This record gives sequence, C-alpha cells and structure tokens, in this order.
Amino acid sequence: MAIPGRHAIAALVAVLGLTACTAQYRTHGYAPTEDELQQIVPGVDTRGTVEDVVGVPTTSGVLNEGGFYYIETEMRQFAWKAPEVVDREVLAITFDDAGVVDNIVRYGLEDGQVVPLSRRITRTSDGEMSFIRKLFGNIGSLSLTDFMEQ
Repeated sequence: MAIPGRHAIAALVAVLGLTACTAQYRTHGYAPTEDELQQIVPGVDTRGTVEDVVGVPTTSGVLNEGGFYYIETEMRQFAWKAPEVVDREVLAITFDDAGVVDNIVRYGLEDGQVVPLSRRITRTSDGEMSFIRKLFGNIGSLSLTDFMEQ
C-alpha cells in the first residue's frame, strides 16, 4: 500500500534541491546610467551639479579635492561556493582646479588589476608572552635593595 503524500513530499524535496542549485546575483553600489551622464557637461558642470544630477559618489579622492568615483559590483553565489565578482563598473568623474568637470571615464572589470592585500603586524620583542607571565616573570628579578632608600 502506497502512502499518498509520499510522492508529494518527494516532489517537494526535488524542487527544493533544484532551487538550491540556482545561482543568485546581487548588486552592490551604484554607477549612473548613460542617460544620467548625458546631463553632465564637461567644462560647465561643477561638483554640486554632479551631485544633484547623479547623486553622491561612492567615494571621492582625498587629495586636492579629487574626483568622484561611483562603483557598482555584481556578485554571483552558486550553491556552497564562495561569492565571486562577475562584473564591476567604476565611473570616474574628474574635476579641474576650479571644481569644474574635466573628464568622465567608465572602467570595467577587464580594465582592473588585482591588488593583493597584505596585513602587516608589528611584533614586540617579548614575543607572545601573556600579561600574567610578564607580571610574574618580574618577581624573581626584584631584590630588597631595590625598595630601600639610599
């Protein structure tokens, strides 16, 4: 005798299993579209008008009132694998010394270079001694003459 709900449960498990194997895409950040950029005129528009037209940048240059950078990244996650970057777009709007738009350049993932990130840790001369070990390590080096006035 077959259980009537058994086939329904098996079908539900199969559907859930298949949907778990589909790739999921997420977009992080924002890069203005070409239509929005058409409203910006190099040599005429300023920082303020650029912010009004396309919004506040993702980041901006820190030296000498640098340019505006809009960064949009598309990530793909598939099943148990780590997320991977499938597309990245960086829009750079540079300004002259007077704060007027000088140039608008769009860079894609193919224009980028991998920059290895490293972490530098400054090691102390005492190695990996714990606080307690440092505290009790000084007990033997003290003598009564260290506490007496001379």
